[in-house]
Amino acid sequence: MKQLLCSLLCLTSFLASAQSITVRDKGSLQPIENVEIRSSSDAASTHFTDRAGKSNSSTSSDTDRLVFRRVGYQTVEYTVAQLRSLNFMVLLAEKQLELNEVVVAANRTAEPVSRLAQSIRVITRNELRFLNQPTMAEVLQQSGQVLVQKSQLGGGSPILRGFEANKVLIVVDGVRMNNAIFRGGHLQNILTVDNAALERVEVALGPGSVVYGSDALGGVIYVQTLAPRLSGSAKTAVNANGFVRYSSAMQEKTAHADWNVGFQKWAFTTSLTASDFGDLRQGKQRSVDMGQLGLRPFYAGHENNVDVKLVNTDPSIQVSSGYKQIDLLQKVLFQPTDRTRHLLNVQFSTSSDIPRYDRLTEVDAKGNLSHAQWYYGPQQRLLASYGLTKQFTSGIADELTFIAAYQSIEESRHNRRFSNYGLQHRTEQVGVWTMNADLKKKLADTHTLRYGLEATYNTVRSTAYRENIFTGKVDPLDTRYPDGGANTQSLAGYMSGTVNVSDRSTLTYGGRYAYNRLYAKFNDKTFFPFPFDDITQQAGALTGSLGWVTRLPGAWRLASSLSSGYRVPNVDDLAKVFESVVGTLIVPNPNLKPERTYTLDASSQKRLAERVSLEVDAFYTVYNNAITTRPGTLNGQSQLVYNGQTSRIVTQRNAQQARLYGASAQITADLTQTLTLFGTVTYTKGRILTDTTAYPLDHIPPVYGKGGLRLTIRQFRAEANVLFNGWKRLKDYNLSGEDNIVYATPQGMPAWQTINVRASYQVNRYVQVQASLENILDRNYRVFASGISAPGQNLVLSLRGTL
Repeated sequence: MKQLLCSLLCLTSFLASAQSITVRDKGSLQPIENVEIRSSSDAASTHFTDRAGKSNSSTSSDTDRLVFRRVGYQTVEYTVAQLRSLNFMVLLAEKQLELNEVVVAANRTAEPVSRLAQSIRVITRNELRFLNQPTMAEVLQQSGQVLVQKSQLGGGSPILRGFEANKVLIVVDGVRMNNAIFRGGHLQNILTVDNAALERVEVALGPGSVVYGSDALGGVIYVQTLAPRLSGSAKTAVNANGFVRYSSAMQEKTAHADWNVGFQKWAFTTSLTASDFGDLRQGKQRSVDMGQLGLRPFYAGHENNVDVKLVNTDPSIQVSSGYKQIDLLQKVLFQPTDRTRHLLNVQFSTSSDIPRYDRLTEVDAKGNLSHAQWYYGPQQRLLASYGLTKQFTSGIADELTFIAAYQSIEESRHNRRFSNYGLQHRTEQVGVWTMNADLKKKLADTHTLRYGLEATYNTVRSTAYRENIFTGKVDPLDTRYPDGGANTQSLAGYMSGTVNVSDRSTLTYGGRYAYNRLYAKFNDKTFFPFPFDDITQQAGALTGSLGWVTRLPGAWRLASSLSSGYRVPNVDDLAKVFESVVGTLIVPNPNLKPERTYTLDASSQKRLAERVSLEVDAFYTVYNNAITTRPGTLNGQSQLVYNGQTSRIVTQRNAQQARLYGASAQITADLTQTLTLFGTVTYTKGRILTDTTAYPLDHIPPVYGKGGLRLTIRQFRAEANVLFNGWKRLKDYNLSGEDNIVYATPQGMPAWQTINVRASYQVNRYVQVQASLENILDRNYRVFASGISAPGQNLVLSLRGTL
């Protein structure tokens, strides 16, 4: 009897001391998983929160202190008495920058940032939701970390370190998006990535060719979409999120819903987003430098079977810029054991016709509109992939990640000159097969080896015809790419490693060899009598990298690296016929060579008292065989008649050499547990070396950045920031490349700044309201090289729900 009573007393005492603690995000009230809870008096007593943000922690007294720590959040400490007064509910505020963040972009496998020599920028899911942007292009622009060029509202071309378009690699869930017709000008393909269906975005700056192969010269934009989540118990777990959003500058109406159904071994994730964008309104407050740039006093119409110029009653409305878009995602996860995962990933994106706004605003010497119609047909992207992740206890690898994917892309261009009733249709269909096998092996406690294989195969089919809009008569038309079809293949192997030389120093290394082949055939040479029937090119590429990271006393982190990159000319480079601007025609050049870069990186980061982080990155790139647009000839002629007018001939050529260099700086400071200061600035310069004087390289952005303050209190989050660009002077423009001086002022692109505020309020765990006012002062501005003016004052309202 005494033993039973003693046991009951002990059990009662334990139950009294064991407390269920719940940890939630301070702003959204959503549970936080894997929060470490450590007792300051007993280091061995460590617990972690579960999926519901809960943990049972035994305590000895009211004075015992518990420390709550998780990557990406501010560390807090409470006594048991304080926790009791909080009803054992702990709220954590996010950090703007975290050294211990685990990223995937650098090596295709999870790695802590503190061990990487490459600079990585991360946009988390919480940040994506708070930014609350209509497209992926706007997410990157509003982050302040990336400059994005736009030729139309339905577009967006990211620039990293002075590289753009096919020199920046986009990877979605481990699958490369770049394909055989990614052009060197400006690309809107990033638009087919639904930012409402993302877990995170990672931007890896600098060459990524060792791990990712061709195209990763300026860096890699690595996108991770929503991941299926298992239940973790016998009970089925169901989660759902959704929102509706309205924005005033483009009359945006967006609706989104995603949900996850999780069982013990199976999980299903679905996402759907639909958006409707009206004509974009530009800012009305113009500086003297902007002048009348971008005003839309008239636009093309069609009345009584005749093209007419219609008066725009509000020239600030950029008529013929709106479009619609739908994005779908479906994932199925099957995890039979803790060591094996199978994932089916299907994504589909499509749009309405997207007006090519910059072309629709072009006028001739008499002030007449050049085009009556110019639009992209629905841009469609279908991705289907199978992924296998497997962990081993012995053998040649500890972990294997295998992804086989197929993508079907369709793009089309449709244009008709003013008072010319032949509507030109050009359609491109691209099939992309990719396979990646990535393995990871820990050779010793200090050495991790990664290696793998990659194979890709692209097919390109290009068709074209001219249609009389009155009679319906169809006539032949020259295709954008070879009418006999084209294909590219590549096979590559790589190896990279991380060696912890000491507790404070890490060595990284890597190498890759790739074999690439391209074939294109010209069947009909009626329009252009090319002196060749087909093009075959084969090239091998060897790249490498070497990096060093040192963590010094005083919370200093120093990193440096030397790496090479390459980009193999694709079908767009070698075999395209394209009117880049009116009166200028690009013709094929079968003699192009691969582009190569050699980059030296250095960075320094200092952490002060766990609250302030300063980081500076600098780079210098030697750019050989840079592909640029230069005057050329066809059969000895420098001009020819194209689309009814005499056009000068230009061609893609390998410039001798170019040099790029630049620097960026970041600061984040948790001034208090509720107030955070942040800022970033980026500077880049690039020049083509000639026999006489250095000439500006195209795609080089002006200085740009962002700075502001963020407030996070219980259920409420607010931010005020300034987004800015410096001048892009005429002397820094490449007048024969893709800098688009025709869409700028005669002096270049003026500097600009916008003031923006945004806030979110979590009504309860299930409902959140958001509001933001962007470009408060209604400034009129354009981003460098863009052919459409940026949004004016923009009120954004959203209502979010979570179950």
